[in-house]
Amino acid sequence: MKKLLTLSLTLFILGSLPSSAQFGKLLDKVKGGSGSKTSGNFTTVWESEFDNKASRLAVNNGDGSLILGTDDNSATVLDEKGKVIWSGDYKKITTNATNKSEYQYVIWKDNGGYLFLFDERKLGTDRIAVLDVLTGKELWNSEIYQNLIPKGTAAEDGADQGELETVKYITELDAFLISQKASVILVKANTGEKIWETNRFTGGVGKYIYDAKRNEIIMINFKPTALGALFTGFKNQLVKINASNGEILWDASFLGFVEKELVTRRAVVDLWIKEDKIFLHLNGLQVYNINNGQKLWDAVYENDMGANGLFENSSNKKYYRTVANPIFTDNAVYLVMFGTRDRTKYVEKHDLESGKLLWASEKITGAFSMPNLYKTGGHVMLQIGGKVQVQEFRMETRNNPMGGTYKVRVPYIYWDYKAQKNGVLAIDDQNGTTSWRSEKFDKRITDLIIHEDKTVFVGDGDQFYSYDIASGKQLFNVTHDDAGVGKASDVIDFGDQVVVLSEKGLASYSKADGSRAFNTDKIKGVDFFYEIGGNYYLRDQRNSKNIIHGIDMTNGELKGSVESKGRGGSPQYGDGIDITEDGEFIFAFKGKTVEKIKVNN
Repeated sequence: MKKLLTLSLTLFILGSLPSSAQFGKLLDKVKGGSGSKTSGNFTTVWESEFDNKASRLAVNNGDGSLILGTDDNSATVLDEKGKVIWSGDYKKITTNATNKSEYQYVIWKDNGGYLFLFDERKLGTDRIAVLDVLTGKELWNSEIYQNLIPKGTAAEDGADQGELETVKYITELDAFLISQKASVILVKANTGEKIWETNRFTGGVGKYIYDAKRNEIIMINFKPTALGALFTGFKNQLVKINASNGEILWDASFLGFVEKELVTRRAVVDLWIKEDKIFLHLNGLQVYNINNGQKLWDAVYENDMGANGLFENSSNKKYYRTVANPIFTDNAVYLVMFGTRDRTKYVEKHDLESGKLLWASEKITGAFSMPNLYKTGGHVMLQIGGKVQVQEFRMETRNNPMGGTYKVRVPYIYWDYKAQKNGVLAIDDQNGTTSWRSEKFDKRITDLIIHEDKTVFVGDGDQFYSYDIASGKQLFNVTHDDAGVGKASDVIDFGDQVVVLSEKGLASYSKADGSRAFNTDKIKGVDFFYEIGGNYYLRDQRNSKNIIHGIDMTNGELKGSVESKGRGGSPQYGDGIDITEDGEFIFAFKGKTVEKIKVNN
């Protein structure tokens, strides 16, 4: 995705001590003296430059000790102080002259990692190369692997800087699994040496589980767009493979079609191993014997999320996270199910061993989404309605440096509410009957917060409620509208408080009696929050911007805000922004420039 430049990095540090962050249109406007920090401002640790414009990849390795910036043809890597470690052109680094790399992704490992480059050649043989991120040295290259992406696909179409549909990095084996027309090939990530090849598994790897105890891989396939036109007779496969030699130990078929998310291109499927069983989550649950692949039982449904479904998905906008994941106990599993004919939804409890249906809840009509299911004490709590994830592409107008404007297809991932009948349903775990329900949620419903298996907290747009789980008794009702922060959109569990994230800010309520601890209306347009190492961040993606706010959840005060229109950044945090895994540092990217920002003093 982005190239390595051989030019040296120009590093500039504003003074010997940190100053208030100013770069990347950071929203902090007051500059602190001698490294001091005005309330509401983050602190800049350093500002530096890549040798290239980080228009493809712009990320850190997790702890901030390596920062990678790439464009189509080159890359630069900085250390934790912003000093260049290496930089170079792909064409000069690679022995097969890999140059314009439409697709790139980085795999971070201890002491570095791999930069995977794919150079699609319209009139020649496609090239790949793998570089050592720490040194910039080429580890290996190849022109054997072709058709890894559909010909003519733009790098921006469906790419979130992740793996190619036809290339999967197997972390536990330190190897790449590469899908080709006739076979799947496992190669060592650091040398490119072929470990094994099998023609008994076709398509891309949608999901895999590595069983270290047996040195085996369980994986499910899907039909990647790159290979779709290359072969016929594609069949759904769930297989168990000997990781040493590629021997297929068993091969089973599964029901359903594995879709890829619109923007992230991640497979919409899950796999779990529990003792001697494999659980495949795809439009319900399919259960297999891990030793021989025999299908033991299933509980499946027809998904209503297609083009003609309830959400009316389109080619440029799709909805996800609409149905809760299964809940497993030692001897049972709970599922949200779709009624195929009447399009109702309900909860089923199945015996984990036999699959026997133990009970089914009442049917719920008019529910587009049931995104959360909770097992608490003697009840199962079902959230009817709530936020769903939206992935879409928007055509936006950009200014051309040479004059005029041009259109670009821009990916967005955000959370939104759909109008529907919302509610909270408490189901008796013994027989599936309704213990109680509340439908006081006219416009929207937040996620539920379960406290000590006794109390549930939930909000709608204007009210905030607490219920006793056992009886359904309403313990308190707070008029959230009085907080002056707009309608509630999410809830955050924070010790003895529940912080309600709203359209214009935050309000925090005591779990004990609903009294308001604080309210602040300084932050608008937030569509998501992150908790990273005890640090809390809010995100605003309105008007083609990407803003990350740092919040002190004890009092609602703003620690600082970063706005960046740069490219790259982590897919999780959006263009131009990346955050270390401990939540202590933010990296803001804009073109050639990168700024390291300290969150806490």
